[in-house]
Amino acid sequence: MEFQELAAQLASIESEDSRLAKTWHTAELLRRANDDELPVLLIFLQSKVFPPYDDRDVGLASKSVAKALAKATGHPENEVVSAWKERGDLGLVAEDLTENRQQQTLFSTSYDVEDVYDTFVDVAEAEGDGSESHKFDLYGKLITQMDGIEARYATRLAVQDLRVGIGEGTIRDAIAWAFLDEAKPNYDEDHHSINPSNREDYEAAIEAVQSGIDKTNDFAYVADKAKEGLQALQVITITPGKPVKVMLAQRSKTLDDAFDTVGRPAAFEYKYDGMRMQIHYDNSVHIFTRSLEDVTDQFPEVKEYVEEHVLESEQFRDLSGEGNPSFVLDAEAVSYNAETKEYEPFQTISQRIKRKYNIEEHRRKHPVEVNVFDILYLDGEEYVDESYEDRRELIESIIDAEQYRMRLADQHVTDENEEAQSFFTEATERGNEGLIVKNLDGQYKPGSRVGYMLKYKATMDDLDLVIVGAEWGEGKRSGWLTSYKVACRDGDDYKTVGRVATGLKEKPEEGLSFGEMTELLEPLVVEEDGREVTVSPDVVITVRFEEIQESPDYGAGYALRFPRVINLRDDRSPENATTKEEIKNMYDNQ
Repeated sequence: MEFQELAAQLASIESEDSRLAKTWHTAELLRRANDDELPVLLIFLQSKVFPPYDDRDVGLASKSVAKALAKATGHPENEVVSAWKERGDLGLVAEDLTENRQQQTLFSTSYDVEDVYDTFVDVAEAEGDGSESHKFDLYGKLITQMDGIEARYATRLAVQDLRVGIGEGTIRDAIAWAFLDEAKPNYDEDHHSINPSNREDYEAAIEAVQSGIDKTNDFAYVADKAKEGLQALQVITITPGKPVKVMLAQRSKTLDDAFDTVGRPAAFEYKYDGMRMQIHYDNSVHIFTRSLEDVTDQFPEVKEYVEEHVLESEQFRDLSGEGNPSFVLDAEAVSYNAETKEYEPFQTISQRIKRKYNIEEHRRKHPVEVNVFDILYLDGEEYVDESYEDRRELIESIIDAEQYRMRLADQHVTDENEEAQSFFTEATERGNEGLIVKNLDGQYKPGSRVGYMLKYKATMDDLDLVIVGAEWGEGKRSGWLTSYKVACRDGDDYKTVGRVATGLKEKPEEGLSFGEMTELLEPLVVEEDGREVTVSPDVVITVRFEEIQESPDYGAGYALRFPRVINLRDDRSPENATTKEEIKNMYDNQ
C-alpha cells in the first residue's frame, strides 16, 4: 500500500465526526492491507512507531521537527515556527510548505507504508556524533519527496500525534468489523448506525478481540487471529514476555458496599503506596509497569528475587518439575530505605522507572520489596479463569517469602465488618493507602473493572490525569511550563477538568520540579498560542483536590476545587488515566 493511499484514508477518518464512521473507514483500511502492511498500519493508527514495551523512540520533538522542516524546505526557521503557532499543527504546516515546494520542483517519490516505517526506525536508531543532524536529514528527505497530504501525516507520525480522533476502542472494533463474519455491522453510512444480524454474536466477537488485545497487547497478532475466525481469537493465551493489561480496581465508598459487591467472606489486602509490577519469566525475567513499559534493567534486584525466592525454592521445583519453568506474576513493588528499613512513598520508586544511569547506586540506597498478590500463568497453563482463592494458594505454594525482598501481599479473609475495619486501621497505620478487597471466587479480568476487585480508602481518591496543555511562566518561572491543563479519559478522547498550578518545586532537589516537567512536556508541544501551549496527551500526574464541582467551562463538565500535583506517574499511560465516569461517580458520592 502506498503511503499516499494511507494518507487519503486517514484524511477521511479525520474528517468524520461520528465514531462509527471513523470505525468504518478504519476497517476498510485494514481490509485492504496485506500481511506485511497490517502490523505497520496498526501501530501507526495508535499514533506510534513502536509499542510501549519497545524502548526505542523516534526522538523528534515538535521543536526539532520544526527545525528539520525549515532545513528541508529552505524556509527560515522563524517562518516555520510562526506558521506552526498560527496553524496549531505541524502536520498542516508541513503540508503547506511541501505543496509550495512541489509546485516549484515538480518532484516527488512514491513511498509505501513500509518505506515510511523503515525511515522512522532509522531515525530512532541514529546515535552518536551528528545523530541529530542525521535524524533531520532522514525526516527531511521523506517529506520533501511527498505530496502535501502525505507530508501532513508523516509529520504527525514524527511527533506521534496523528490527530485523526481514534483510540484503542475504535481500532478494536475495526479489527472485528474487517475480519470477523460475526461482527459484520450492516453499517448505515447516512445515519451513522449499525444493525448487526445477531447482536449476541456481534458482542461476542468484539469481546474476543478485546480479550486478545488485553492478553497480548499485540494488535497485529490479534488481527491475524481474527482473519482465522472467532474460534482462533477465543483461544489466544497469555505469553510470558508479552505484557498483559492488569486488572483494575473500582472504588468502594464503604466496607458495606465492598461486601455487597464482592460477597462475604472477602479477601482484604494492603493497598501499597508503590508501583504495579508485572513479572514474567520464560528463560529470563521481564518486568513491566502498569502502562506496559519494560523496566527490567531498572530493577536488577527483582531478577535476583525471582531466582532465589521462586526458581530456587524447593516448593517451586517440586511443583514445576523438570521442564522449562514459566510464569506471570502480578505484584506491587514498594521502595524502602536501605539503612532504616522504612518504607518510602511512590515518588522514590518512580525515580527508577525512566532511569538509565546510576541504577546500582539508587538500588543500594532505595531497594524495593516485591509484594506478590496474583498469578496469571504458570508452566504453560493460564490461571485467569480460576478463582482468586485458588490463585492465592498457588502463589503461596511457589514463593519462598522473605521480607524486604519478595513476599506475599498482606491479607486477611473475613466476612465481618469489624475485622475488616481493624485490618484497614492496621494498613493505614503502617503507611499504606488503604485496602484492596477481592471476591474469593473472582476471575482475573485483564484491563477490566468488573467488580471482582475494589479499593477502599479513608479519603477521596487522588486522580490520575493527563496533561493536555500548559502555560509558559513569567517572572522567576520564566522558561518553565506551568499551570497545567489536565484531563480525564472519556472513551477514546480526553476531557478537561481544570488547571493545576501548585505542588511543584522550583528547585529539583526539593522534589518534582517545574524544570523536570518542562523537559517532559516541551517535546510534546503540538500548538502554541502566545504563552498557551497544547501538548500531546502523554504525561500522567496524580492530582489531589478538595472537591469536585459541576462546571461548563471544562470538557468533562466537572472542575476540581483547589487541585494540587502530588507526583508524576511514570508507570501509567494515558489509557490508564481516571475516567469521566469515575469522576462523575465521585461527584455523586462526595
